[in-house]
Amino acid sequence: MLPYGRQDIEPEDVEAVVAALKSDWLTTGPEVAKFESAISEAAGGAHATAVTSGTAALHTAYAAAGIRPGDEVVSTPMTFVATQSTACQHGAKIVFADIDPETGNLDPKAAEAAVTPKTTAIAAVDYAGHPVDAPEFQRIAKEAGALYVEDAAHSIGSTLNGVPVGQLADLTTFSFFPTKNLTTAEGGAVVTPREDLAARARNFKGLGLVRDREKMRMPDEGPWHQEVHEFGLNYRLPDVLCALGTSQIARLGAYKARRQEIHDRYNAAFQGNPNLTLPGVKEGASPMWHLYPLRVEAERRRAIFEELRNRGIGVQVNYIPSYWHPVFEDMGYKRGMCPNAEQFYRQEISLPLFATLTDSQADMVIENVLEIVGE
Repeated sequence: MLPYGRQDIEPEDVEAVVAALKSDWLTTGPEVAKFESAISEAAGGAHATAVTSGTAALHTAYAAAGIRPGDEVVSTPMTFVATQSTACQHGAKIVFADIDPETGNLDPKAAEAAVTPKTTAIAAVDYAGHPVDAPEFQRIAKEAGALYVEDAAHSIGSTLNGVPVGQLADLTTFSFFPTKNLTTAEGGAVVTPREDLAARARNFKGLGLVRDREKMRMPDEGPWHQEVHEFGLNYRLPDVLCALGTSQIARLGAYKARRQEIHDRYNAAFQGNPNLTLPGVKEGASPMWHLYPLRVEAERRRAIFEELRNRGIGVQVNYIPSYWHPVFEDMGYKRGMCPNAEQFYRQEISLPLFATLTDSQADMVIENVLEIVGE
């Protein structure tokens, strides 16, 4: 089965991990700082905090944003459920707004219409790697007295008008799951241009432990002393995985170029087909394509999906609208809230897209898609 996404592990990655295993530090050591520095560079110099997953990154970002019970977070339904579930775990209420059907990204106008006096954050997602209209979301958030959180699980390496994702939001989260643009096996990061938010993120991912004597309430207790002023969690990414990430991130530019080549190859083959809708690209966006979200006729999507799987092509669907999950249905959310997102979901199929996909494999995918959907 040809998967829709997979990791690329090279000999230098293995060497980096082995070196970390042989060192004195398996966790909380120098490889963490090295990886965070590499993330910061990729994100345009933003402060970076490595954590154990993309989900942990979101949970940490919402903690840094100060989300509390009763706060509202405006967000998109076209995403993995963690974008919202982690805010809910801080007690937030999610207010879903519809998407731009061209890109699958949150529509700024819909988000602005969903803002209320209780809005504390707007959480947009760079669907498939295409950066959202961050300047517009920043404007909306600022006028509402809220923070703008960018879920960039798909998009490390993307830029908007030349600005790297990571510099565009108050808080940005990355994922380093194996199917993503680079991997640490499991892992993620929170980046922010603001030192105060970075400090809150670091504190939350480190169980809330305070070791700075100047900040302690009982500084004379002894040299062993540490305090917890606010609860956090252990979301520390170990040195072994950070070493893998540092090795991987050195190839980020090459990964982006290859993913673009495959994306262009699909576009050239499918352009003009009346049975297919290609991914849209907004002016000024330079995506790091994580997905190739092809859209087919909704009535035929399941049959097309199953036939491609039967032929050994591991297509995927990204994603079921978040509020369709029973956990949200049980809170009173109803289907039909975001018609653009629901129609997008009914048509979407993600084709294989990863850095080591060969031209011949891509051509095999193209041949089978066209044979099944018709030309």
